[in-house]
Amino acid sequence: MTEAAQLKPKDLAAIAAVVVIWGMNFVLMKAGLAFFTPFQLGAGRFLFACVPLALLVRRPAVRPRWVLGFGAAQGLGQFGLLFVALHVGMTAALASVLLQTQVFFTALLAARLLREKITLPLKVGMSFAAVGLACFGMNVILSPGGGAVTALGLALTIGASAMWATSNIIVRKAQQESTGFDAVSFVAWSSSVSVLPFLAMTWWLDPPQVRGNWQHAPLQAWLTLAALGWLATNLAYGLWTGLLKKFQASRVAPFSLGVPLIGLTAGIVLLREVVTPLQWLGAAFVLGALLSVLFGERLGRAGS
Repeated sequence: MTEAAQLKPKDLAAIAAVVVIWGMNFVLMKAGLAFFTPFQLGAGRFLFACVPLALLVRRPAVRPRWVLGFGAAQGLGQFGLLFVALHVGMTAALASVLLQTQVFFTALLAARLLREKITLPLKVGMSFAAVGLACFGMNVILSPGGGAVTALGLALTIGASAMWATSNIIVRKAQQESTGFDAVSFVAWSSSVSVLPFLAMTWWLDPPQVRGNWQHAPLQAWLTLAALGWLATNLAYGLWTGLLKKFQASRVAPFSLGVPLIGLTAGIVLLREVVTPLQWLGAAFVLGALLSVLFGERLGRAGS
C-alpha cells in the first residue's frame, strides 16, 4: 500500500458500489419498516448478515470480548437506535447526514481511550458539526409535533452515531491485538451477536398483534432484509475493507462524502421526504465539517 498507488477502473467501480449501496441503505431501512417493527428489522438484517457468511469464513482471530462488544455496539446500539429513530420521527434523507457525525464522536473517544490527538481540522469540524446539530434542534423546537423529524428521533439518531463511534473504537482495539485481523470474518461473526437480543426485544416490547409479521411478510420485505444484510453489510463492508488494505485511507476516505449526498437525494426523490430550510442549513454545516476533517490536514501539509 503506497501513497502513489493509482485507483484503477475496478477500484473506482468498487468505490462507486459502496457509496451507492450505503447511500441507498437508509431508503431500504424505511422500506423495511413498512413491513417490520424496528426490532424485527434488526433481527432480520443481522440474521442475513451472518448466514451463510459466518458458516463460510473462519472465526475471527480476536478475543471473544471484541466480537461481543462490536455486535452489541454496532448491532443493538447503532442500528437498534437508528431503526427506532426512523420509526418514531426521522427521515431517511437526514439520517444519512446526521449519522456521519460519528466521525467526531470517534475522535473524542479515540482521544480519551486511545490517547489520539485531536487535530485543528477536527476541532474546526466539530465546531461546524455542533452548529449543524443546533440547526436540527432549532427546527424541532420551531415545529414541535408538526415535522417529520421529532426530538426523540433526533436524539436517537445522534445516539446511533455515538454507538457507531464506539464500534469503531472496538475495531481498532481488536486490530491492535490481532496481526491476522479479518474484517469480513469479524463483521459476519459479530452480526450473530445481535440476532437473539433483537428477537427477545420484539417478543418483549412489540405489541402481540405484530409479532407474527414474519408469517405474512411479502417477498419484497424479505428481499429488503437480504439487501440490508448481504449488500449493505457483507458486500459493501468487504469492498471498503479491501480498498483500505490496498490504498492509504487518505486516498479512499474522501469518497465517503458521497454516502450522505446519495442518502439525502434518495430520501427526497424516492420517498418524497421534505427538507426544511433549517435542516438544509444543518446538513450543509455537517457536510462542511466532514470536508474540514477529510481535506484540512492535507491542505495544511501543502501550505507548510
